Amino acid sequence: MSLKQTVLLGLTGSIGMGKSTTAAMFLKQGIPVWDADSTVHKLYAKNGAAVKFFNQEIPSAVLNGEVSRVILKKLIKEDINNLKKIEQIVHPLVAKDRLTFIENSKKYNAPLIVLDIPLLFETGFYKLVDYIAVVTVDYTTQKQRVLDRESMTEEMDATIYQVMYGVYLANLDAFIGSNLTSIRADKDFNKPDKVMIQMMDPASAQQMVESFLN
Repeated sequence: MSLKQTVLLGLTGSIGMGKSTTAAMFLKQGIPVWDADSTVHKLYAKNGAAVKFFNQEIPSAVLNGEVSRVILKKLIKEDINNLKKIEQIVHPLVAKDRLTFIENSKKYNAPLIVLDIPLLFETGFYKLVDYIAVVTVDYTTQKQRVLDRESMTEEMDATIYQVMYGVYLANLDAFIGSNLTSIRADKDFNKPDKVMIQMMDPASAQQMVESFLN
């Protein structure tokens, strides 16, 4: 098989599925991998491209010269409208970084470029790639992996969207057509566990819930 142009592969999967391990496999084979989460961390770090914009628009989010994720979560919990402000700052910077990565990789005639994007479908980025790989495991394995993470041993706050999405995951057969407003009358609801509630970050959970309400 001969490729006339670089192939873009979208790599995605929920928390605890093994997406990072899969991405590392591609890297080991010399295939360039762009990581959305790592990019955001880089943008938020000291001297990161996002810091100056947060200083201008949301100065309270900057602590010791870097953007604090803890403060961002608090701001979103206090007012969900802050999420839009954050997205307006971060999304263009992430898109620019991704485009630069792709262009640089193409200069070296890379036959394949992997884009590691957790929200590939929710954000519509699946339209930008040629192929998609979804990493998945059974729920029991996923749950254990998430609980094994140190951060999951601590009490964590959750937005209403995360709770709603957790309820959805715990009661998949209770909703008609994946619509949160259409519920089967004969179903008893199960209480979502902590892993289900924390399955998605606040922004992702909001996007998913809003899509289920339309």
